[in-house]
Amino acid sequence: MARNGGGYPGGMMPGSMNNLLKQAQRMQRQIEDGQKELETKEFTATTGGGAVTAVVNGKKELVSLKLQEEIVDPEDVETLQDSIIAAVNEAIKQAEAANEELMGKMTGGFGGLGGLPF
Repeated sequence: MARNGGGYPGGMMPGSMNNLLKQAQRMQRQIEDGQKELETKEFTATTGGGAVTAVVNGKKELVSLKLQEEIVDPEDVETLQDSIIAAVNEAIKQAEAANEELMGKMTGGFGGLGGLPF
């Protein structure tokens, strides 16, 4: 009886599997390098007409929060709280979008590697 594909699983030659593994390792290193670079970036969002400014790093950590005096009204703490939450959330969304963009570039549109055949 003839063997299909030389008898290797899936009909792949050993060299092809090695190349695939090397490509996956290279992609993993590129993703790790990109994530390290992203962690050093900062994302800034403002609300309340510039009265609240939040800065988040690529690890989605709040690193800076600035308030203009006009937003600090003891009679209206709720507006201050809402403005802070909105600014922080927007900065986090920017960091997440940058991370998704990075992953899309690194994986070539494989959707987080889920589309790979292994």
